[in-house]
Amino acid sequence: MVNKTSQALALSIALALSPAITLSDEFRSQVVTADEVKWGYLNPLRGENSPGAADLWGDRNIDTATGMLVRFKKGFASPPHIHNISYRGIVIEGMMHNDDPGAEKMWMPAGSFWAQPAGEDHITAASGEDNLIYLEIDSGPYLVQPSDQHFDNGERPVNLHESNLVWLDHGDLKPTHGQPAGITQLWGSHQPGALSGTMVRLAPGYRGSIGTDASEFRGVVIQGDVAYRSTDLKETKTLKAGSYFASAGTFNHEVSTTDGGALIYIRTDGNYELTTRQ
Repeated sequence: MVNKTSQALALSIALALSPAITLSDEFRSQVVTADEVKWGYLNPLRGENSPGAADLWGDRNIDTATGMLVRFKKGFASPPHIHNISYRGIVIEGMMHNDDPGAEKMWMPAGSFWAQPAGEDHITAASGEDNLIYLEIDSGPYLVQPSDQHFDNGERPVNLHESNLVWLDHGDLKPTHGQPAGITQLWGSHQPGALSGTMVRLAPGYRGSIGTDASEFRGVVIQGDVAYRSTDLKETKTLKAGSYFASAGTFNHEVSTTDGGALIYIRTDGNYELTTRQ
């Protein structure tokens, strides 16, 4: 039986065989491949002992929402610390742990999600050969502060292992002629104009488009390779894990996958629709 949350998700993010959304005269879009990002340090005061960081959108050093890539060396383990703002993390590569300093390690693989409240004392550790996450904040700047400055902002942490994600698959939604896709909601609300974060799972060989009229639409490739096209591009771009695409207003993002399929994280304040093509 589908609960009310699942029904709302199915209604607000429809997978359908329908005409592509028509572009309006006023829109903008952006594409950043994983190879184009510029790397710095997440905590510049620690220099080479800090994880690497690269903004995909926004600016983590000022008071604005930001999405960034963060990479960790094998064996990295932070000292206990807090942050001045809350953040969300999605594992792209490797094995990550994020919890209270005394908690037993729960290693989260690619596709896992966590949310870290501002002021909550915690550690972060990495055990893969290569470790990469997408980290997102709704306001900044992103600062690391000592544990003795901890506070309770009323939020609670979330650690969601990839195997515990609950997917609405093509059988729960509208048919896609044997090219299934699935959706899972990670955070947020589907009230009009409210922000939410979902993850879309595209099957191997998927060919279609993601149509949206949201004022904010941002997608980050979490797993797989995506062949990406739009009316703003002269040629198809290959988006590897860690790549980013975005739009504002009515827009179509044309996507297709290889034999491995793909996971795409989507942050938006509106609806979007996956449309398959033959």
